[in-house]
Amino acid sequence: MDRPKLVIFDMAGTTVEDHGQVPAAFQSALSEHGVSVTPEQINAIRGASKRQAVLTLTPEGSDRQQRAERTYVLFKQLLAQRFAAGVRAMPGAMETFAWLREREVKVALNTGFDREITDLLLSALGWTTGHVDTVVCGDEVPRGRPAPYLIFRCMEATAILSVHQIAVIGDTALDLEAGYNAGARWNVGVLSGAHAQEQLQRLPHTHLLNSVAELPSILD
Repeated sequence: MDRPKLVIFDMAGTTVEDHGQVPAAFQSALSEHGVSVTPEQINAIRGASKRQAVLTLTPEGSDRQQRAERTYVLFKQLLAQRFAAGVRAMPGAMETFAWLREREVKVALNTGFDREITDLLLSALGWTTGHVDTVVCGDEVPRGRPAPYLIFRCMEATAILSVHQIAVIGDTALDLEAGYNAGARWNVGVLSGAHAQEQLQRLPHTHLLNSVAELPSILD
């Protein structure tokens, strides 16, 4: 049967509705610490480790590391406030999870959020037990996307041996780059989040879908 044994999903913009909470929190936290960034700069780091993204956007200087750390702490606080106002699963996400698990395909989540933010998000969604097999966060690997380490950690946690048995799904250019760098057999972009078709179609991919709701159609 030509179907993956593990499907690895991104969170915000892919399986979780993205209403601009992340870039808004970035913008506010950086501005509070005297850093002015453009929407294009924010867009370029979508999908990356959030801690690394803050450091990337913080100007050079003798106190850059400390300044970035303070900005990151504020970013987490602001994002938690925005998530507390309400988060929702992407339409079709839970049905796709169920479809895969019914067919004994393992389901993983990987994200550039650290564990603290991720647990808040999972709790708000009610995804604490039974929905996925593992969740890997940005602070649990040596380097975030486009490095493939989030993907490899998901494979390790679910005892999947080969990249030829995995599908990687995400809404950003960095998701597709990470899937390509991992050698994933299915490297799927979705148009439900941060990056539009014109941006994603320039990156290595096997499929571009409107949303995760369409995933069963390419696997069945």
